[in-house]
This record gives sequence, structure tokens and C-alpha cells, in this order.
Amino acid sequence: MSTADRVSVAIIGGGLGGLTAALSLLRTGVDVHVYERAKTLSEVGAGVQISPNASRVLHRLGLADSLAQLGVKPLAWHQRRWDDGRTLLRTPLAGAVEAAFGFPHYQMHRADVLATLVRAFPPERLHIGHRLTALADRGDHIEAMFENGVHVEADGLVGADGIHSTVRHILFGPEQPRFTGCVAYRGLVPAARLAHLDLEVASQVWMGPGKHFVHYYVQSGRLVNFVGVIDQDSWIRESWTDRGELADAMAAFEGWHPQLRSILEAAVETFIWALFDRKPMARWSVGRATLLGDACHAMLPFMAQGAAQAIEDGATLAACLSRVGARDIPAALGRYEALRLPRASRVQALSEANKTRFHLPDGAAQLARDAEMMRGATDWSLKAVAWLYGHDAAEPERGVEE
Repeated sequence: MSTADRVSVAIIGGGLGGLTAALSLLRTGVDVHVYERAKTLSEVGAGVQISPNASRVLHRLGLADSLAQLGVKPLAWHQRRWDDGRTLLRTPLAGAVEAAFGFPHYQMHRADVLATLVRAFPPERLHIGHRLTALADRGDHIEAMFENGVHVEADGLVGADGIHSTVRHILFGPEQPRFTGCVAYRGLVPAARLAHLDLEVASQVWMGPGKHFVHYYVQSGRLVNFVGVIDQDSWIRESWTDRGELADAMAAFEGWHPQLRSILEAAVETFIWALFDRKPMARWSVGRATLLGDACHAMLPFMAQGAAQAIEDGATLAACLSRVGARDIPAALGRYEALRLPRASRVQALSEANKTRFHLPDGAAQLARDAEMMRGATDWSLKAVAWLYGHDAAEPERGVEE
């Protein structure tokens, strides 16, 4: 294919999903450029789970060595009772998950994943300080206008610009996210400060009335990431970067197991994050433009799949756009949407359902939940997540859900 014949794609947003899509498209021969509104590429201090359905994509992009160096392979998902620490379900990961699905599960610092993607992407194709202000679909191409006066043309455009997506707003109008009644305290603690706890290398989830608490190692075991989610009546802002008060977090988990309270005591700062949910969208694409990741399926964190689903989007988008000409872009984006929307919506719904399941008050419903977990019939057993972890987003026709 000559340079003149190459399909061109503009990606709005330089986060995990946007850069995965860009790298995947570049490998198929697409002339792809990424436009990021921030003047520097950085991520907030937070952990992220890269499950096998996502690591499969990233390994094929040549990033296996970096992931292995910076990530942590957890031995298990360990779900526990809030007060006495009793094990409700312990699902093996590490070797078990690789044997089952062919690729590892990593716990990582979000900034490490982003930096890995940035290093792999040609710097001349990454344009920071570009805030999108307008789009115009001209039929045979699409145009994007930026606040800094830059005007670009491409055969197709992807909005990978997050929960407050400008592309989504232009294509579909304003949205009305709903506060879930939950806020999350999150933070990172140097592992050396917690050495006396002898924490296992696992993702531990503590479930209790109206709350749950998650912690796991990141950055090759140098840091422990924690998230404490509590029920709360009202909230206004939706932000990852509002500072919280550690005293408030400690008060919220008064009476909980000493291990998780020791983690909070060792923290030097915390951020508070209000959880909003969105109903699955009816469509993602209009003409030569489509959406990806949080821009079209922002989900609650109760299945640890937000980043993984954005990474899947990028691989499927590249598969749909490979071997098509510029004239066929709208149809290819429609195919991408048809393949991805049902799966992402299913994960959204299950993540929302887990909010209720994680926070059950002690009583009959809680006892029934615990019994179900002990049978391995929940969404965290390897058998139950085979549809999720075993999915190959680069072969989208095989990934169509029944």
C-alpha cells in the first residue's frame, strides 16, 4: 500500500485506551496520530489490574518485558470478611491464570502502563497540548479543530478522551451520569512501611456492610495500592484528583480488621473519588467517528475491568480497520461497535451488580452470597470468568457473545 493510499486515523486522547489503539493501528499500517489535551502525559497515583484479556493485547504489541519488570503477578484473588478476615473465596491466579488463558495477570501502577505505551509509540505521532473544540464530518473525510488553532483531516476519528469526553458530547450531546451513592478513598503506601504485616502477594478484597476495601502490590512490589469504597448519600464532583482526609477514611473503617486499618495508618495521603455510573450507550459511532474506553463505557471498578476493556477496544478497532480503504471507514466503525458494545455493556452491568453484592449488610442475603462464593459460582472464580479473561480482542468475530 502506498503512502497516498494509507488510511489515516486521528485519536483524541492519549490515555491507556487511546495509545493501545494507536499502537495496534500502527502495526496494521494505518497512518495514526494521537492528540492529547494535556501539556504533559501523566497519570494519577493509582493501581490498575491488567487481566489476561488485556495482557494478551499488550504482549502482542511487544510490551511483555516492560510489564514483567514493572508489574506484580498476584498469587490469588482473596476475598475476605470485613471483621475477622475469614476467607470467603480464594481464586488462584499467577500460574493458574496463565495455564488457563495463556497470558498473565498483572497488578500495576497506572503511570507505569502509560509510560510503557508512550515509549513504544513514535513521538512524532503524539501531539500534546491539543484540546479538541470541534468536529466536521465531510462525507469523504473528517476534520478536527483544536483550541491552539491546529486543524487536522483524517479518514476516521476515535474519541478516547475519557469520562468527560468532548467527542462524545459533540456526537451525542450532554450526558447525565448518576451518583451511585459510593465514594472511594485511594492511595499508595511504600511496601517497606507495611513489612510487619507480611502481606501476601494477592489482590485482597474485604467485604462488609456498606463498604469494601481492596489492596494489592504494584511497582514490582515497592508500593501497596489501596482503595476503600463506602456508601455515602450525596456528592457533586466527579474527579480522580480531589484530596481526601485520612482521618475520615480511618473513621469510615472503624471496627474493621486490623490489617486494613494498619494500611490506612501507614498512608501519608489519600484521594477521594466519587463513583458515578452511566447506562450503556445505544451506539458509539456516527459516520467517520467513534468512541473508545471510558468515553463510551465508563464502568464502576467492581470487576477491575475499566482499563482492560479500553485495551480490548483498541485491539478490536485495529482488527476492524485493517485491510479496509478510506471509503469503508464508516462501515468498519459500525462493525467495531457491533462487536464491542454488547461485551462492554455486559461488563458494565456486572460491575454495577457487584456494588450491591460487595456491600451487603450482615444477614440472610450476606450468608447466601458467602455460600455462593464458597461454591466458586461467582464472577471471580476462574471458571466463571473464562468468557472474560479468555477473550481475544484481536480476533473479534470469535469474541462475539452468545
